[in-house]
Amino acid sequence: MDDPIRCDWCLSSNLYKEYHDQEWGTPVYDDATLFEFLILETFQAGLSWITILNKRENFRKAFDNFDYKKIAQYSEDKIQALLLDAGIIRNKLKVRSAVSNAQAFMMIQEEFGSFSKYIWAFTNGAPIINHPQTMKEVPATTPLSDEISKDLKKRSFKFVGSTVIYAHMQATGIVNDHVADCWRK
Repeated sequence: MDDPIRCDWCLSSNLYKEYHDQEWGTPVYDDATLFEFLILETFQAGLSWITILNKRENFRKAFDNFDYKKIAQYSEDKIQALLLDAGIIRNKLKVRSAVSNAQAFMMIQEEFGSFSKYIWAFTNGAPIINHPQTMKEVPATTPLSDEISKDLKKRSFKFVGSTVIYAHMQATGIVNDHVADCWRK
């Protein structure tokens, strides 16, 4: 059987195809998964997504399965150990931002009841479905990602520029940018 038609960005590896087929653009309402993607997207800033996918399991081990309650409590010793972990991206500012972002994430949970309620309120709880004809039509940012980025920064989040936030929105299905002829549309 032939491979189904997919968005062209994922064709270079089986890992990319698997991520595309099983996760990208699928609505996520679970806080733990939303946090995982937030951490992965912040580490991805300036790098390719395949780099992050290739290191995802290493990140999962290094960051206690993305448990934001644990990450929010990381000591300086734990931060230094992460900076020595060759399995992840060892950027000092990004590692430290994971800790402060976990703390800010929990503050949003306190205020809104869950991070999911907070983030999905920007779209009234419904995914934005775009169906572009080609990936060239997919923007790197939108006015909505600008708005969310600005709000997160106001709430002390780091590495959450509009491009990172738009990628997070795509990863978690807040936005569905599968091209019109993709089987996942």
